[in-house]
Amino acid sequence: MTAPSAVKAALTTQSIETPSWAYGNSGTRFKVFAQQGVPRTPREKLDDAAQVHRFTGVAPTVALHIPWDTVDDYAGLAAYAGDLGLRLGAINSNVFQDDDYKLGSVTHPDAAVRRKALDHLLACVDIMDATGSRDLKLWFSDGTNYPGQDDIRLRQDRLAEALAAVYERLGDDQRMLLEYKLFEPAFYTTDVPDWGTAYAHCLKLGPKAQVVVDTGHHAPGTNIEFIVALLLREGKLGGFDFNSRFYADDDLMVGAADPFQLFRIMYEVVRGGGFTSDVAFMLDQCHNIEAKVPAIIRSVMNVQEATAKALLVDAAALAAAQTSGDVLAANAVLMDAYNTDVRPLLAELRQEQGLDPDPMGAYARSGWAERIVADRQGGQQAGWGA
Repeated sequence: MTAPSAVKAALTTQSIETPSWAYGNSGTRFKVFAQQGVPRTPREKLDDAAQVHRFTGVAPTVALHIPWDTVDDYAGLAAYAGDLGLRLGAINSNVFQDDDYKLGSVTHPDAAVRRKALDHLLACVDIMDATGSRDLKLWFSDGTNYPGQDDIRLRQDRLAEALAAVYERLGDDQRMLLEYKLFEPAFYTTDVPDWGTAYAHCLKLGPKAQVVVDTGHHAPGTNIEFIVALLLREGKLGGFDFNSRFYADDDLMVGAADPFQLFRIMYEVVRGGGFTSDVAFMLDQCHNIEAKVPAIIRSVMNVQEATAKALLVDAAALAAAQTSGDVLAANAVLMDAYNTDVRPLLAELRQEQGLDPDPMGAYARSGWAERIVADRQGGQQAGWGA
């Protein structure tokens, strides 16, 4: 098994991006349960994100969502993040919450609506220029609900045209990350429903276009680690949106539903070189009933633990068993790593980095939860209503 010192050395390079929207109120289409102390502004979201990084040491970047995080001065927001020891990460576009997008955004049959959606995407690149962000995250709710509603092939043409326009606008050091989702809110066809569709568009666009794997966006039983391995092999895995699902796109805390799946995914990341490449690791979660900041801390810790176990896999022993066709021995190598309790190793690493070995306990003792409840009185809380 890999030496603990080597595992700790690798873990020091890990970075997990947290999403601004996870700090606000969220819920289902039935109800949003508001919580006390929830941020009211993008700066207050960054204040909370700074606490996650303070206690975990591995969450230095925060993804923004436009228009949820619209401000007058994006360079000023980036500077504020810097003062907190953070950086602004991926810029996430939103072309799904406007009435005009009922029949789609960049694939809408009306050219005027398509132009509106494209203008928003290009404006997001302008924001990237101001914030120094590398990645533009694109997710489209576009699709149809009924057979015959629209021309399936023509919608792919419209999508390709919009993606090409955005790709052309990107700077030399910027990337486009295309996300896919099996269904919802479109139920008959979704215009980017799977990794193959996303990969095909990205392959045609060029090296600055990469695929994003959201762990909740697949059909039940999908082997996500196979998708990860293939995209890494092709150099097209741009990033992850980590969350958990029991039924569909539940957006629960990563590792909550199937921690073994998370381990298997992270093993393929380590095996394929994704841990030391430009693959972006980000949470994409909605903390509907749990307190926001500690839930995000817990999620970050879950990714750390899965990564540590993946790094512990004895690569030489696994290769030997695979080469000899010893099925049980090969499986045992993986299971030995997965069944290892890595919490003492991570506690030791945190102490070596000058952090509290118990991030959850340290946050609870910090008084931050009580402070934000007292300070954030009045105003409009971030989130969406239902």
